[in-house]
Amino acid sequence: VLPKAELRYQTYGELNEAKDNVVVVCHALTGNASLHSWWGSLLGEDKAFDTSKYLILCCNILGSCYGSTNPQSTNPETGEVYGKDFPDVSVKDTVRLQLQLIQERLGASSIKSVIGGSFGGMQSMEFAVQGGISGGEFVKDDGSPFVRSVIPIACGAAHTAWQIAISEVQRQAIYADPNWENDPFNATKGLEVARQMGMISYRTPQGYQGKFNRDLRNKEGKPPSPLYGSNALWQVKSYLEYQGIKFIDRFDPITYVKLTEQMDSHDIARGRGASVAEVLKKIEIPACVLGIDSDVLYALPEQEEIVKHMPNSELKVIHSNEGHDGFLLEQDQVGRYISDFLNKIN
Repeated sequence: VLPKAELRYQTYGELNEAKDNVVVVCHALTGNASLHSWWGSLLGEDKAFDTSKYLILCCNILGSCYGSTNPQSTNPETGEVYGKDFPDVSVKDTVRLQLQLIQERLGASSIKSVIGGSFGGMQSMEFAVQGGISGGEFVKDDGSPFVRSVIPIACGAAHTAWQIAISEVQRQAIYADPNWENDPFNATKGLEVARQMGMISYRTPQGYQGKFNRDLRNKEGKPPSPLYGSNALWQVKSYLEYQGIKFIDRFDPITYVKLTEQMDSHDIARGRGASVAEVLKKIEIPACVLGIDSDVLYALPEQEEIVKHMPNSELKVIHSNEGHDGFLLEQDQVGRYISDFLNKIN
């Protein structure tokens, strides 16, 4: 249990007189509350996240190292950094805290929509369950849903064995680092490998072939790279190594372990029903579910399952060769679907 929990958040635009124009945007695993830094082309007047119409809110996930309470924070009860003792946090916990902030700190009367991709999509699904059911956990004064719509992107209703397995091998890479046992914040070699694994799962074979092929990287003033073998300088190898090294400057190993475990907690049926389908049928608010046709991490059948059981939902498909990362890279398609949906709902 966290004796004290803080959320860092950022807002864009202003709350209207009715206090019902809040649009919540949820970030993914390694994102942050600075929406302008990762979905900036969608933010601003007359764009998908129209700051002349909406109060746009983006919260840093509870447990993330970008300002919210996380493993680097000091435990007020012990005076020491949490480290590996940081408690288990679920997606349900993260969303409940955001809903309390919106009701109590911002004073909103309702939320127009919640939008997110990947881990952000999981949060949007949890918002739909906690706030999208009449008489549910979070409702307006008249008992109707506090959350009026959602746009989950590139996610499912529960983390699957496939996704848990991919998270687990990344955690195992961190555990294998010799520093993990006694100096875990410096288990950075393991974190580099974990990030490289993630970068592969976010893309596609076609995307990697088109970007790297079998190209070799020859260094200026050095002998040409061997054509194969231990010393071959594959372009794809250089790319992955660079991504790993760059990542350790902005993330730490314990936070990565804890946040991937939080993703694995995602299951809208846990404690609520016998199946995901049963819970989805209770959600009455409109939903525009976006899937990516080349996503191998959160494949399209998962979004199809949501729409099959969620009564007031529709599926839109993002066409891309970029795999899971399409929700960030195909901003024209994503922005168009978001704008169209927000314009047609109350």
